[in-house]
Amino acid sequence: MQKLKLTLENGDEFIGDSIGFIPPENILAELVFNTSMTGYQEIISDPSYCDQIIVMTYPLIGNYGITHEDYENLTPYCSGIIVKEASQAPSNFRSQKSLSEFLCDHKIPGISGIDTRKLTKIIRSSGAMKAVISHTDTNPKLIEQSLKLTLKSDQIQRVSSKTAAHFPSSKGPRVIVVDFGYKKSILTSLLDRGCDVIIVPYDTSFEKIKSFNPDGVLLSNGPGDPKDIPNVIEVVRQIQQSYPMFAICMGHQIFALANGADTEKMKFGHRGANHPVIDFEKDRTFITSQNHGYAVTDESIGSTELAVTQRNLNDKSIEGLKHKRLNAFSVQYHPEANPGPNDTKYLFEEFIQNIVKDKNAKR
Repeated sequence: MQKLKLTLENGDEFIGDSIGFIPPENILAELVFNTSMTGYQEIISDPSYCDQIIVMTYPLIGNYGITHEDYENLTPYCSGIIVKEASQAPSNFRSQKSLSEFLCDHKIPGISGIDTRKLTKIIRSSGAMKAVISHTDTNPKLIEQSLKLTLKSDQIQRVSSKTAAHFPSSKGPRVIVVDFGYKKSILTSLLDRGCDVIIVPYDTSFEKIKSFNPDGVLLSNGPGDPKDIPNVIEVVRQIQQSYPMFAICMGHQIFALANGADTEKMKFGHRGANHPVIDFEKDRTFITSQNHGYAVTDESIGSTELAVTQRNLNDKSIEGLKHKRLNAFSVQYHPEANPGPNDTKYLFEEFIQNIVKDKNAKR
């Protein structure tokens, strides 16, 4: 089994066994960690991990294999995966291939045999940082040169749909999903509720969205910094003035920016399936699935027409927003929750109820 090396921006090095694709050259990406105990396939295939090396904190990954039905996107965009132990003999009647075969198929490097507990502590202490996956005999100067490079900022442009796609239904409302890197589970959550869904690229104009005659609009999750797509802000302002709107994760951050709030990069982000969030309107705490490296800043909310509806109980960061005047709301986490708990799937029902109320009010 070939060895690979992981070199961190702070100079720390880790060497482990290759469990996937052997990269012909250095792989530079942002190093982050995920605390989920299950759902590794959904995590790796989530477009929100574009250009990131994922450290899985749970010690055994790959034990139930890979199955076609569990993809969140058919094209994974992550740059690599780091695990303590990778199972080479999955035990699951649904399994169609091993984790290693999956990584090789999609040309994703993976490293096992690394102390992921130590690695996670470093990220928690120093923050998410640049890292390089390389061969063990790679010249250290070449690795240093790679670490000096600037990370890309065009993730949403790369992962978003290039053309519109229609998933018809005659039972429920028509929902436009603006694709910043949407997960299949969001689409499934809408289809399961009878919605007629049209997925559109992230840079679709308001006029084009309007031409589809939607009843509501959903802003999806996605990778990177929301400030990297400033042209979308004005479109979102027009959408919220015209249709009921629901925004998830990246969509939540763009919704905040469109209303005059600000966002900032977090030290190491929220990535896992066990984050407690309090909903002030329901006076209840929910366990949520999360994957984001940016957050809406508290000090920027006061001058806007937005109200904070939910907060993270671990660090008190903003997890939910609602427009005080318009029919628009958002959450920072993933209510579709694959992988993760089902606590907050009710938000899709609330979105559909908002659409129905809006349609009745216009009659």
